Amino acid sequence: MFGLSFQELFIVGVVAILLFGRNLPNVARSMGQSYQQFRKGLHDLQSQLNMNDLYDTTPSTASRNKPKPRRSDDDDDDRDEITAPKFVPPPAEPQSRDTDAA
Repeated sequence: MFGLSFQELFIVGVVAILLFGRNLPNVARSMGQSYQQFRKGLHDLQSQLNMNDLYDTTPSTASRNKPKPRRSDDDDDDRDEITAPKFVPPPAEPQSRDTDAA
């Protein structure tokens, strides 16, 4: 639970009892109510923003009436293929004749 082992949860509980003592139920209740109010406010904010409208990928009603252009395979043929330059080895060094042999 919460990535804590039993021993760690036990220590947290003992510290909570030591800090709050008899007020522990009231503190837990007030924290629960605060969390509930936070969640309610978050829900209200989400309903006002209506996240579905922000992330809606469907086109608007004005563009819905326009027919979509059909894509064909010929559209891909208009692109030039990218080719890498061909490897040309450097020219060989000219071989000189030995003139010392004479």
